[in-house]
Amino acid sequence: MILLLTILWPALLASLALGGSIGWHVGLPRRRTALTAAIGLASGALVLAGIALAGIVPGRPGFWVESAALNLTVYLIGTGLGALARMARPASERA
Repeated sequence: MILLLTILWPALLASLALGGSIGWHVGLPRRRTALTAAIGLASGALVLAGIALAGIVPGRPGFWVESAALNLTVYLIGTGLGALARMARPASERA
């Protein structure tokens, strides 16, 4: 896993930045369809993480699965942090 982090840190940083900006602009899900999509993405991240941790897929495709699991997880963390930062700003700055 440390090897993945040393190789993929630019992609993970980009995923965090993209997720943070999307979370800031969109905010927390308010409608049922948005909540369903958020739950679907979180479920996908869990499935990918389970496959990566179990080592079911060997070789280069396994690397792709592991990197996708890491990038999706970091993206979702970024969206959550961005949405929470949007909620935490003062009421005078809200439009």
